[in-house]
Amino acid sequence: MRPGQRDRLAALLAAALLFAAPLAAQPSYTPISDLGTQTYLGFSGGLYESGTNTPPADHAAAGLTRAAAVTPLDASGSPNPAGKIVLLSLGMSNTTQEFCSQNGLTPCNSWTFVGQALADPAVNHATLFLVNGARSGQTAASWDSTTDPNYNRVRDTDLANAGATEAQVQVAWVKVANPGPMMSLPAAGADAYTLETQMGNIVRALRTRYANLRLVFLSSRIYAGYATTMLNPEPYAYESGFAVKWLIQAQIDQIRNGGTVVDTRAGDLNYNTGAPWIGWGAYLWADGTTPRSDGLIWVPADLEGDGTHPSQSGEQKVGGLLLSFFKSDPVSRPWFLASGGGASLHTVSPCRILDTRGPPGPLGGPGLSANTDRTFVLRGQCGVPLSARAVAVNLTVTGATAAGDLRAYPGGTLLPAISSINYGAGQTRANNAILLLGAAGDIAVRCVQTSGSVHFVLDVAGYFE
Repeated sequence: MRPGQRDRLAALLAAALLFAAPLAAQPSYTPISDLGTQTYLGFSGGLYESGTNTPPADHAAAGLTRAAAVTPLDASGSPNPAGKIVLLSLGMSNTTQEFCSQNGLTPCNSWTFVGQALADPAVNHATLFLVNGARSGQTAASWDSTTDPNYNRVRDTDLANAGATEAQVQVAWVKVANPGPMMSLPAAGADAYTLETQMGNIVRALRTRYANLRLVFLSSRIYAGYATTMLNPEPYAYESGFAVKWLIQAQIDQIRNGGTVVDTRAGDLNYNTGAPWIGWGAYLWADGTTPRSDGLIWVPADLEGDGTHPSQSGEQKVGGLLLSFFKSDPVSRPWFLASGGGASLHTVSPCRILDTRGPPGPLGGPGLSANTDRTFVLRGQCGVPLSARAVAVNLTVTGATAAGDLRAYPGGTLLPAISSINYGAGQTRANNAILLLGAAGDIAVRCVQTSGSVHFVLDVAGYFE
């Protein structure tokens, strides 16, 4: 055991001796995905930059490029149609419970992510292999070096049992934490900062161990406001989401800075040299029984007696959120779904494809009314061909009569849980995005606000086939 681990364990044991009663009532926090342009202790909201919950166009395009390169590989890592694509999970007890099973071994429970995915005919069951590497007690510090024993165990047990090799691991889902956190934000030594550094080390270790790793999806912890121990209570579960947000933004900023590191806590995350592309997986935190904007709640029955580990219903809830994410996210669809979804980017001269401030029409007025949908057909407009499957756009909202968010999604599909852009009353805001098109070459747009309306402007910069 490393000195730092011993110190944390000693602190945890000392706290446990003093901690016999349930935690006091928890203060209220706003889910990071619902913060929008608001802040938490001065830290900006949104899963991605500018208060938004979708990756900026440059980062999304890089993810799509790497997703298109995910292909079945043989045991040595060479392309082979009869080979495997391995999606590997890494992390702690919560991670293994939600991904597969409490003991980490197969067969995975039917209500977990793997169990639900195996029963879903839309999932790629031909070449995609879901391998659980997570285990109980395996903290962030036990994954942050290529020499950590976990990696040999994953190779010799989990991958071997799946008939797979390290060379076939191309995607990872990572959810990590540390026991006994002791310092919350905004302190300079806050545990969230430590976690960000550890996750940076983890993704670099992953890329070293798995030479063909292209994509890493990160999730933070579920709600811990019912915790009865100091293992990892609030606000640490909530603040772990900021560690994920900062790490992803560090990669975005480094690439924009010509490859020079911007965030020294995160370290070198250049995906053109020695790191995988990283992005959010499903965001799992909601403020207990206060519904998130998509309706997600956590009730006491979703947690075990310690209020920290998920019960069966909690495992099922996370499993469903993960499955929905991988089935719908543009960077995961190409290799996760049986039908595929690979795409290549083609740029076009910037072109305004719709503006609801204009005269009434299919791509014009009126503005978007609160809590209703409008559908816009984009194929055949502004150089977007009939073969396009997604578009790279800049979307703008203006003239909002109330605060809210806009959700743009493929026509004919279910309303997504996260927004494309958040805004305040009277505010004009813009954001880059990658939008999948529906079967008719269309997008649906929902204005989520208490009342009134907002105007919507969409400029296209490219498309994917």
